[in-house]
Amino acid sequence: MAMSAWPLLAALLLPALLLSAASAADSKSTALLLLPFTLPLVALVNSNRTANKATSLSDNQGLGCMALQYIKAYEGQCSDVRDKKPMDSSFTGTFATDCGVQPATVAKITGRLVACQSKYPSPPEAFDILVKDEKGLQVLHSKNHTEVGAAVSGTDGGGPYFWCVLFSDGKPATSFKVDGEVPKTAMHPGCFSGNNDDCAGPSNGAISANAGTSRLVAALLFVIACAFAFYAILSLVLEQMNYTFAGTAKEF
Repeated sequence: MAMSAWPLLAALLLPALLLSAASAADSKSTALLLLPFTLPLVALVNSNRTANKATSLSDNQGLGCMALQYIKAYEGQCSDVRDKKPMDSSFTGTFATDCGVQPATVAKITGRLVACQSKYPSPPEAFDILVKDEKGLQVLHSKNHTEVGAAVSGTDGGGPYFWCVLFSDGKPATSFKVDGEVPKTAMHPGCFSGNNDDCAGPSNGAISANAGTSRLVAALLFVIACAFAFYAILSLVLEQMNYTFAGTAKEF
């Protein structure tokens, strides 16, 4: 019977080991996971505004790129989001230069929403974090806005994750104009709105192309391991029953 315990032990340990490996892989994938976020976020901003009788805002790619630069100014320091913010001069200086936005077309920033989380939430959850208090709602519903730009980025390929929504009173056709009509692409990892950014591509540090497949394989392996464990336990129980019945039969 001692030898019979080894298959049972292996069957019980295998699912645990596979689950641990799957969790590690999932953690790594999550570190790269930035699902198509910025466009849903802009849609949530506009739907919430119109529901509260405010105007819908134009999605400006130059402003979106500058929102990503705004995030990078925090240098991954999540604790700085609450009390600190980049200087306004950074918009016409560093941010505009890094995005290829023509400084003369940088319009006034009329509002900003910034949030940081250690884990990556869905767009609706992130939206709730951005406007979690009355001050956030006032910024969101302000009548001074005409344009919006949103961005999301992780830190060093993982968490913490930052979200930024910038608002402006610029004219959509003339404000935040970028050289060559396309913002510089050296902004990744991260995604910003208005740029048709594929936030699920490995080229911008969003999500590994094989992440979804890896998760499916890990899930299938775990199911197989559980089935093996169940079979091993069932076999051991039946073996024990046969042993008991055999012993009883001998007594008779």
